[in-house]
Amino acid sequence: MDLLKQVLEFVLHLQDHLNQLLHDYGPWFHGLLFAVIFCETGLVVTPFLPGDSLLFAIGALAADPASGLGLATCAVTIAGAAFLGDNVNYWVGKQVGTQLVKRFPRLIQQKHLDRTHAFFERYGGKTIVMARFVPIVRTFTPFVAGMGAMPYSRFLGFSVVATALWVSLILPAGYFFGNIPAVKRHFELVVIGIIVVSCLPMVVEYLRARRSARANPGK
Repeated sequence: MDLLKQVLEFVLHLQDHLNQLLHDYGPWFHGLLFAVIFCETGLVVTPFLPGDSLLFAIGALAADPASGLGLATCAVTIAGAAFLGDNVNYWVGKQVGTQLVKRFPRLIQQKHLDRTHAFFERYGGKTIVMARFVPIVRTFTPFVAGMGAMPYSRFLGFSVVATALWVSLILPAGYFFGNIPAVKRHFELVVIGIIVVSCLPMVVEYLRARRSARANPGK
């Protein structure tokens, strides 16, 4: 619980923390950024790490010339971490996914796996692309794909497209809009808004599933 509180506090004050980290670590900042993105998408036990909101905040930070961050360099760092994380997570799911689920049911919760399976059943291969924009589902999708939902050759293509779209849409959004005065003044609210919008597909899918279950109780 303390860890989740710390993560929430970090997410809600991303700008302040990122500026401090950049000041403290200088060129090593990209290594920290790579590690966070990789863990958020590559380790099935860390779905709570920031993703979309972090990209937006990094884009806003890169827009400030004083930061010394280049947008292109950040894009390469993030894309590399996301793609590598996706593929490591796939192979973990393929090789030891079933054993991990049985051994660590509290860390790898069945409800998240079920939700991800529902996405696969509804959207097929497009799940890889759509899930890239949905927190938590983003982390579990490669894992579930590796456990048997999709052959690797097919997964690889969707992973490339998903990573490219994720980075090319959210990072520039932060770069071009993150330093607008109204956005800077209410950055915490913007972060919350990004999280809420990102979670909307999950909420819609959950409500549809409940409505379907009520309409077809025998199925």
